[in-house]
This record gives sequence, structure tokens and C-alpha cells, in this order.
Amino acid sequence: MDGTPIYFAGSGKGGLFLEKEAMMEDIPSGRAVGRLSLLDTLRGITLVSMILYHAAWDAVYLLGIQWEWYHGTGAFIWQQSICWTFILLSGFCLPLGRHPMRRGVEVFGAGLLVTAVTVLVIPENRVVFGVLTLLGSCMMLTGGLDRLLKMLPPVAGIIGSGLMFLLTRWVNHGFLGWESLWTFQLPDWLYHGLAMTYLGFPEPGFVSTDYFSLIPWCFLFWVGYYLGRIGQCTGFHGRGWKLKLPLLDWMGKHSLLIYLLHQPILYIATMAVGAII
Repeated sequence: MDGTPIYFAGSGKGGLFLEKEAMMEDIPSGRAVGRLSLLDTLRGITLVSMILYHAAWDAVYLLGIQWEWYHGTGAFIWQQSICWTFILLSGFCLPLGRHPMRRGVEVFGAGLLVTAVTVLVIPENRVVFGVLTLLGSCMMLTGGLDRLLKMLPPVAGIIGSGLMFLLTRWVNHGFLGWESLWTFQLPDWLYHGLAMTYLGFPEPGFVSTDYFSLIPWCFLFWVGYYLGRIGQCTGFHGRGWKLKLPLLDWMGKHSLLIYLLHQPILYIATMAVGAII
């Protein structure tokens, strides 16, 4: 997989989407718990971080501003903190709400919309198999496998999913394992076609400014899912779950809408600034 011109999740405009619902139902006592405001607040905080990251991305890549730090480890950690947080939270919320298949179809459809718009309007910065496509896929897959996933104890699920995520973290780059410790080179024949690209094996020449393949990210989603199952077992006791910061809470409740709108707003603003300077 050498020489493949591809933008990975760590280098592009990595985005996010989380659940519309942060409700808890069917806990062991049979008593429903109200909306968990802490989850909305965490979504809001990470939304702010994402918007700032994307604004910086536009400044660097669209306006041509020279910012060496943005190409280094610090910016990579910033970007990864955003996508890891949102994927984990999305998985965490899934067992707390209802209709995962329906929500998955909605989010997957939003991902297709983003792809269509970017391919038509800004093909040089197109989004193919972006984070919305990933999260919609994870919701549908998890919804379909829910009975099987529930057979595994939550702690074992967290450990197993976490290990699988670490093992497959760099499949996009052509190998299993962790580069500084142990690696296993994967055969080139895996990296062929859009279907394999969707799974995690990008074909040569594939380009996307927001690429989140099913492997490895579904395993991180399942870590969040099993953390949510532990929350179900414990009943979400404690005042911390009700922590609410009004503006951030509002943003968290409207995360999909904000995600869909912030990109074109930032783009228009960036083009306006570019015309002035």
C-alpha cells in the first residue's frame, strides 16, 4: 500500500455525529431515567473543538496560511481527540435509545448527502466514506447484531473491542499491529475496489478529506457501546450525569444539524476572508 494518495482521518476534516437521544430506559429496576445532560454537554464541548479545528483546516488548506504546528503531532492529537470522543459517545448512547436501525439509516443518508454535495461543489475536497457514513453503518450493524453483542459481558466486550481496535488501527496503511511494536503486512489484493475501501482497505488513488472506514473504527464504537451497557447495569446513579451547561447542552442536542451547517458556513466565511486579503 505504498504511494496511495489518500487523506486519512488524522489528516483531513474529521467530523462527527452523535445520538439525538441520551435517554436511559429498561435499567434493571425497570425505572426510566431522564435525559443524561452530561452526554449533551460533552457533545457540545467536542462540537466547539471540532468547529475550531475545521476553521484552522480551512485557514491552512484553503487560505494557504503557513502554520507548521498544524501539520505536526499536536494537531494530530487534537483531531484524534475529537473523533475518538464522538465515536465513543455515539456507541455509548446507542443502547440508551431506541430504533438504532432507523437512526442508522438517517445518519447514513446524511453521510451520502455530504458526499454528493462535496463531490459536486468542491470535488478537490470531497468527502467519501466520512464519519457520518461510518456512524450510520455502526448503528445499523450494531442494531442488527445487538442480541449477539449482549451475550458478551460488558467488561469482556470493552477489552475485546479495544484490543481489536488497536490491532486494526492502521489497516488503512496496509498493516495490522502497532508500528513501534509489531506489525503484519497485509496483502495488496485486499486494497481493491470501493467496497473494500469502505471496509478499511483503501484502493490506490482513493482520496477523501474525511475518511472513516468501518475497520478499525467500528471496534472503537463498540467500546463505547459496552461502556453504555455498564451504565445500564449500574443505573446511572450520581448527580454528575445531570451536569448541564445550557449553551453546550443545546449544541449537543442538535449535533447533526450543527455538523451539517458548520462546514458550508465555515467554507463561505473562509472564501470571503480570502477575497478580502
